[in-house]
Amino acid sequence: MAPENATQVTEFVFIGFSDLPELQIPLFLVFLLIYGLTVIGNLGIITLTSVDSRFQTHIYFFLRHLAIINFSNSTVIAPKMLVNFLVSNKTTSYYECATQMGAFLVFIVAEVFMLAVIAYDRYVAICKPLLYLAVVSWRICLLLVFLTYLYSFSTAVVVSSCVFSVSYCASNVINHFYCDNVPLLALSCSDTYIPETVVFISATMNILFSMTIVLVSYFNIVLSILRMRSSEGRKKAFSTCASHMMAVTVFYGTLLFMYLQPRSCHSLDTDKMASVFYTLLIPMLNPMIYSLRNKDVKAALRKFMGNLCCSHKTMQF
Repeated sequence: MAPENATQVTEFVFIGFSDLPELQIPLFLVFLLIYGLTVIGNLGIITLTSVDSRFQTHIYFFLRHLAIINFSNSTVIAPKMLVNFLVSNKTTSYYECATQMGAFLVFIVAEVFMLAVIAYDRYVAICKPLLYLAVVSWRICLLLVFLTYLYSFSTAVVVSSCVFSVSYCASNVINHFYCDNVPLLALSCSDTYIPETVVFISATMNILFSMTIVLVSYFNIVLSILRMRSSEGRKKAFSTCASHMMAVTVFYGTLLFMYLQPRSCHSLDTDKMASVFYTLLIPMLNPMIYSLRNKDVKAALRKFMGNLCCSHKTMQF
C-alpha cells in the first residue's frame, strides 16, 4: 500500500523495558524509588536555594535551574512510564507523544547547556577569581539562563516538527519507554532523510559545543588545582572536580552513544538502557553530586528540616 493511501497512525504503543508480566511490579518499584529520590533531591535544592540567603550566589542560581531542569525532565518521562508498568494497554495518543517528545527535548537540551554554564562559572571562579564578579555578573547569569531556555525551546520546536512531519502509517509499536525521535523515525513509512539529518546535526552541534566548553573548563580547573601548595586543598578540590567530571562523562557519553551513531548501528534495546541514564539516573544523582555533598548545604538542609518539624509540632499543639 502506498504511504499516501495508508491510514495515518493516531496512537502509539510502548513496548517498555519488558513484556514479561512477572517483571512489571519489580521494575515499577525500582523506577518509583529512582523518581521519588529525583523529586525529593531536586525540589529540596530548589527550595533551599530559594529561601536561604546564604545560597543567593551565582553558582547556586545555576544549580537551582539545573535542579528545575532535572526535575522537569524526569517528570516528563517517569509518570507515564510508571503507569505503563501497571496497565496492559500501554498506549499514547499521537499528540500526547508529540508533546512528550517536545518537552523532553526542551529539558535535555537545556541540561546540556546548563552543565556547560556551570563548568564555565567554576572555571572563572577558580582560575580567575579576581575577575569573577566582572565576568559573571548577575546580568550575565540571567542572560545565560534566558538564552539556555530560549535555545532549547527553539531546538525542540524545530526537531519535533521535523520528526512529526513524516508519515506514520505502518507499525505503531515504539520499542522504547517514552516518545523519542530515534525509535519514532524507525516506524515511519515515508522518507526520513531530512528529519534524521536535522536530528543528527542538532545533536552533534549541541553535544560537541557544550562538551567542549565543559572539557576546556575542567582541564583548566585541574591545572589550577595542581598549582595549589596545600595538599589538603588539592585533595578536596580533586574530589569535587572528579565527581563533577564523572557525572558529565556519563551524561555526555550516553547522549553521544544514543544520537551520534549511524542508524544502521542502532540497537533500540541498547538505546533504552542508555536513555535510562540521562532521563532518570543523572537527574537523581545531580543534586547529590553538585549540591548535597557541600557541608553548607547539608547544614542548611538539616536546619530547614528541623524548622519544619518544629512548625509541625507547634501547629499540633
